[in-house]
Amino acid sequence: MAIATINPTTGETLKIFQPLEDGEITAKLELAQQTFEAYRQTSFQLRSQWLQQAANILEQEKADFAKIMTLEMGKTLKSAIAEVEKCALVCRYYAENAPNFLADVTVKTDASDSFVKYQPLGVILAVMPWNFPFWQVFRFAAPALMAGNVGLLKHASNVPQCALAIEDIINRAGFPAGAFQTLLIGAAKVAGLIADDRVKATTLTGSEPAGISLAVASGQQIKKTVLELGGSDPFIVLESADLELAVSTAVTARMLNNGQSCIAAKRFILAETIADQFEKMLLAKFQTLKIGDPFADDTDIGPLATPGILQDLDQQVKIAVKSGARVLTGGNALKDRPGNFYPPTIIIDIPLDHPIAKEEFFGPVALLFRVANLDAAIKLANDSPFGLGASAWTNNEAEQNRLIQEIEAGAVFINSMVKSDPRLPFGGIKRSGYGRELSIQGIHEFVNIKTVWVR
Repeated sequence: MAIATINPTTGETLKIFQPLEDGEITAKLELAQQTFEAYRQTSFQLRSQWLQQAANILEQEKADFAKIMTLEMGKTLKSAIAEVEKCALVCRYYAENAPNFLADVTVKTDASDSFVKYQPLGVILAVMPWNFPFWQVFRFAAPALMAGNVGLLKHASNVPQCALAIEDIINRAGFPAGAFQTLLIGAAKVAGLIADDRVKATTLTGSEPAGISLAVASGQQIKKTVLELGGSDPFIVLESADLELAVSTAVTARMLNNGQSCIAAKRFILAETIADQFEKMLLAKFQTLKIGDPFADDTDIGPLATPGILQDLDQQVKIAVKSGARVLTGGNALKDRPGNFYPPTIIIDIPLDHPIAKEEFFGPVALLFRVANLDAAIKLANDSPFGLGASAWTNNEAEQNRLIQEIEAGAVFINSMVKSDPRLPFGGIKRSGYGRELSIQGIHEFVNIKTVWVR
């Protein structure tokens, strides 16, 4: 894929970027290593001051940064502004809490003094996706920088201006040159970076194939990885649920980011007793959503990020129909306009034994399933190769407790949609990846947890 800004609303190529030459990559690696040697000695107070300034820049210029996101990957402008604001929030969270998260922890032993110390690893390589082009990066960068690490960013090739803007924000905030650098390179260069001794660990948010490739390359070098991959999150609605709230939340949870989110609700698992009513209400709401220019205030659904994503989604829907499923609304790419537009779509009667029932649909497509009882709902929810998040709706406390205990996922939200929060650890199990971002667990992923014992 070319490193380029291609407007997904119009299909127009706006700007093409030349990938870095090998010599330029080597120079950036050397700068990162040199910067780390000094940066690791800086105080938490100074790092915090710089990260707070990054938050200030994000808040003051949020409209400008949001426009870049909308232009490059098509999310609505209002959601892009909210994303920038969330990036400022995670910066402030780690600026305020990292000193406590990384403070020495005394442990009573037979030593005169024994404690756990947290120290930075060095240069961390982050391979990041296009769907939340600011948030995904800052939720890595904020804890990594506060821990005393330095970062290299290999961003998705369709959001180069976002990648460069993030580096500029961190530089303007006061961090030393080399503390965080964007590498405009193709995916083929990643393995070489991982093999370089100066890179100490890697993190990736993206597809399963990308995660496998990075994990294999890192494993060959015995280097730590954190992976956040795909998801096919269940959204379970049981008989005692507040149906109005569940349906309105379901629309938001499925259409988040034009449907292109790993933690978007994708499989709607409905108790038979409320399934007809839920289906009717959801259909009515889907049919009122406005598709169009993501810069317009009244647009609900913008374009998908690339023509390839549009083609893949359209093909998945066609396979589902061929397998015996039925489309209630939508179901075909919109070819009456330029850009990568796909309408809000609802699919029912999906055969459970067909592979399509377990796939991730990365776009505005909701899969509806019916179950007889709680046991069947839990079984179907867990019948997935993924385990990122799950949303479940019930006002029955016993049902809530079983769902919390038995759902196989990195997060379970009861009577709410799944979302990331700087205060809570975020990540998945099974083929959704491993490791955690955010909270205290996130900052501990890329530090040396050193045991110290003194007589």
